Amino acid sequence: MNFIVMITIFIYLNIMFGVNSGKMQPIIIVHGGAGDIPESRINGKLEGVKEAVRVGYKILSSGGSALDSVEAAVVSMENDEYFNAGYGSVLNVRGEVEMEASIMCGKNLDVGAVTLIRDFKHPISIAHKVLTDSPHSLLGGEGAKIFALDKGFETVPPESLISENAKHALESSKNEFGRTEIGIKGDVGTVGAVAIDSNGHIAVATSTGGMSGKAVGRIGDTPQIGSGTYADDQVGGVSTTGHGESILKCCVAHSIIKYMGGGKDASTATTLAIQEMTKRLNNTAGAITLSKSGDVGVYFSSNRMAWAYVKNNKIYYGIDHDQTLVTDLNEK
Repeated sequence: MNFIVMITIFIYLNIMFGVNSGKMQPIIIVHGGAGDIPESRINGKLEGVKEAVRVGYKILSSGGSALDSVEAAVVSMENDEYFNAGYGSVLNVRGEVEMEASIMCGKNLDVGAVTLIRDFKHPISIAHKVLTDSPHSLLGGEGAKIFALDKGFETVPPESLISENAKHALESSKNEFGRTEIGIKGDVGTVGAVAIDSNGHIAVATSTGGMSGKAVGRIGDTPQIGSGTYADDQVGGVSTTGHGESILKCCVAHSIIKYMGGGKDASTATTLAIQEMTKRLNNTAGAITLSKSGDVGVYFSSNRMAWAYVKNNKIYYGIDHDQTLVTDLNEK
């Protein structure tokens, strides 16, 4: 092999995998929920997803893990009332917050999930602790609370998780007879993040407050691995959002993974799985996807879905169909 050929190969490896041969260029993508997002909430959601990817990418760019990155990105959105997760979660029929979250490591397929969480600020952090510190994969209700307290998580007053928008959404969902129409109005979507770190490991995190006006004790797709969340270093990672009952019936996250495993690129796989769900069940959804090589997939059949990702020091983001906006990573 002559010198020129060797230099050409070296340059190619640097472009594809970063400064060190065998290293991936870190990428993180987030979504802020799919649904009928009103004009009044567009700017807040776009700013929120951009901030979330900045937070997550800061960890990746300093050599941190994909797991820590996706947790941090989701925590950022759980703090933001523009998203249906953590503070800002929509309310059940009794006017209470019941949240759920999941996180998955593609390296070894380890998972952690929680559901029916009431009195904690960050369900995604409890889910991460289930992944690392529990022999179980999914904890719910009182059991999840006992686990969280044992691991040092502090409770917060239930009312501190309720935003004015969540109250308004529940009130708006009541019909002329005063009965709540589940999920008809006011839903502002699940949040999620998918990342690949410099070692090529993939992680996914998803968190939600569910459907506005849902029954007490309702569990959606988010904590169910293969529906709301899936990660596999050998293929890629997916986080979904939208009509939970439809997503879980079709195991949308794993369907996208299966398409990619069969040779489809991330964008095509995401589009096919969401379109199939929507056609069969007449409900809408969206998903964000990363392949093991760093290809990005974004697709939603709902009216809008907030999303953003960082690649090559640029933030790509959007909320409407066929919309891709670009800004510098450090530009506020």
